[in-house]
Parts: sequence; structure tokens; C-alpha cells
Amino acid sequence: MPVNGQVTKKILMYSHDTYGLGHIRRTLAIARSLRKQPANILILTGSPLVGRFNIPSRIDFVRIPGMIKVTNDQYLPLSIRLNSAEVLEIRKNIIMATARSFRPDFFIVDKAPLGLKREIQETLHWLKTDLPSCKSVLGLRDIMDTAATTITDWRDKGIYEAMEELYHEIWVYGCRAFYDPVVEYRIPPEVASKVHFTGYIPRQIPSPEEVRSVRTELGIGEHDKVLLLTTGGGGDGYPVLNTFLQALEQNPLPVNLRVVVVTGPFISSRHFPEVARRCRQSGFIPLKFHRYMEALIGVAHVVVSMGGYNTVCEIISQRKPFLIVPRTVPREEQLIRAQVLCGTGFCDFIHPDQLTPNTLWNKLSHLLANGLSYSEKMASFPMHALRIIGDRVSCQQSGK
Repeated sequence: MPVNGQVTKKILMYSHDTYGLGHIRRTLAIARSLRKQPANILILTGSPLVGRFNIPSRIDFVRIPGMIKVTNDQYLPLSIRLNSAEVLEIRKNIIMATARSFRPDFFIVDKAPLGLKREIQETLHWLKTDLPSCKSVLGLRDIMDTAATTITDWRDKGIYEAMEELYHEIWVYGCRAFYDPVVEYRIPPEVASKVHFTGYIPRQIPSPEEVRSVRTELGIGEHDKVLLLTTGGGGDGYPVLNTFLQALEQNPLPVNLRVVVVTGPFISSRHFPEVARRCRQSGFIPLKFHRYMEALIGVAHVVVSMGGYNTVCEIISQRKPFLIVPRTVPREEQLIRAQVLCGTGFCDFIHPDQLTPNTLWNKLSHLLANGLSYSEKMASFPMHALRIIGDRVSCQQSGK
């Protein structure tokens, strides 16, 4: 149906969501922007938490059965008691049926070129042969993993061939001057010609009223400074949580400093009660999840995170001084991002091998006292992906 005289595009997005919150948060950020094209957007997702996010009009989702990552190549059903092959077959059939019924103008795939265990491969081939008007786009975050690991993985799984044969464009949500995957991952010329660097994906900036509302919700005074720790989905965040709490338990805090700890919804049931108890004993505010993370970051003066793509974009969008304590397993993507961003002066970081309460406390003390220089530097950060993505969709639709 036309909106204000414009033809409404149909965009199907795929976010396999087997670990953490990163894929669905990135997909939603893009969807919220593209709906203004105008477009109706349908998101295929395995995230069990998608319903907790604020979903605006003209965006909806199809929930496929969840899978949880055990290792880089092993996935198990998240909830239903079926074997993995049965659940993957259900997911594959839902994906194909959705594409056939929706008949999208664009199919935008997040990170996994063939999907979880190749579950979108048949859909990509069907779109190419039976719906050639649909433009298939692969979206890649700035950094996938180490060059050696990524090259081996892509060669073994036929990813280079899939990018060449099944995709019209490849969008890299990063800055080529920071990290160049075309060079690092040895992307061949016939695929490299499809690559467009979009810059990073900006996030919603909360209004002053929304920030005040979160302060009121959490009982934080108007003049209190806030130190925020977030470990993303939280499935692997306990070592950072534990060291962070040790650092603050062992040192005197400024009187007007409030501490908010967001563990992530996937923290283990064994660890969360301990973390919550220690937080309350110290007067900190423990949360598993906050549906408006941007406003919570808006409250903060300094943020500690593990350096996932989405959290970094949310923090830099609001120019908050931040410290990254990256994970290195199962991928080194967060470590490489931390090294790149620290090396260009946008943040500070601690290698996990050097993580101690004393090291963490020293870094935090420095950021709390000297965060302004980082905030000023962030004004130059290449945060323009949504504009570039919107332009690419318009160009593809017009056949340019």
C-alpha cells in the first residue's frame, strides 16, 4: 500500500540469534530506520527476547525455534525437546514459507551468509531463480574474527562462493580505515566489487525526559554520577562482573557515585543470585535486562562493556567514556575491536589476560576523572551507516 504517494517496500530480514543479543539489536536498529523509506519489514529471528523490545509500526517478526550455541559449530535447541536436525528443519521450512508468502523486495541477512547450518541457502536460491526482483544483501559487522580463522572458516564452508553467487551487495557496518575485511579476509575481486562500507550503525539518542525517567525509575539522584557495567547478553560475562565487583568492593567510592550492573538475561542461574547479593550489599543496582538500554547509557558518566558491536555503537552514539574488557572465546572479534578503537583514541581497554581488580580500578579511576577527552574524540567517529544503508536501498530499488 502506498504511503504519502510512495510505494511501500517489503523488506525481509534474517537474524539467526543463537547467542546473546547482538544480532537482533543490530537488525532492529536497521529496521527502525528503513521503515521510513517507507517499508514494511518482517524479521525472521530465533531470539527468545525479541518481544521485550519496543517494536514500532510497520515492523513485525516471525519467531523461529531458538537454538543455543555450544561451540562455534555446535548448536542445540534452546527450549523444545527435539534433536537439532529436527529443529533446523522446522526453522528452514518457516524461513522458506515466509519468503514465498511475503515476496520481499529485499532480503537482508545479518552476519551468517548461509544462515545457521546453511538454513537459508535454499531460500537464497529460490529468491535468485523464482523472485529475481528481490535484492539479497549480506550485512557484516566491522570485524568477524581473526583473519586466519575467518579465511579458513569461509573457505571450508563455501562462503566466498555464496557471496559471489547469491548476493547482490555486501554491506560492512564499519570503517575501512579502521579495519579492512577485504584485505584481512582475502575477499576475491569478484566479491569485493559488491562490498560497501557503511560506517557504524548509530543508535537512538534518548531525550532528556527519557534519561530523567530512568534516573527516577532506578532511584538515582539528579546530581549523582553513574558508573554502568553491561556484559551484553551475559552468557559469558561472569569473569568481568566478578572482577568489577571485587575492584569496587576493595576501594572507597566517591560519595555521589552510583553503580548500575546489567548482567544480561543469559547469565547463569548459579551466578545471578551471587552478583545481585553483592550488588545490594554495596548499594549498587543490579539488573538482568533493561528494555531501553540507550536511556540507561544516557544516565551513565562512564561505561564498562565487553566490546560487542552493538554496545559499542550505543555508547559512542552518546559519546560516553568507556572501557572495554573483551572476550577472546569463541572468537577474538571483541579483542580486535578493542585494540582498534583504543589505538585510534576512542576508548580504553584491558586484555582479559591482564584483568585484575587493581588494573580495573586504576582504569576506572582515570576515566571517571578524565573522560571528557574521550567524549570530544567521539565527535569524529564514523557513525553514518543508517544514511548509507537508506541510500543503498533507494539505489537498488531504482536499479542504479
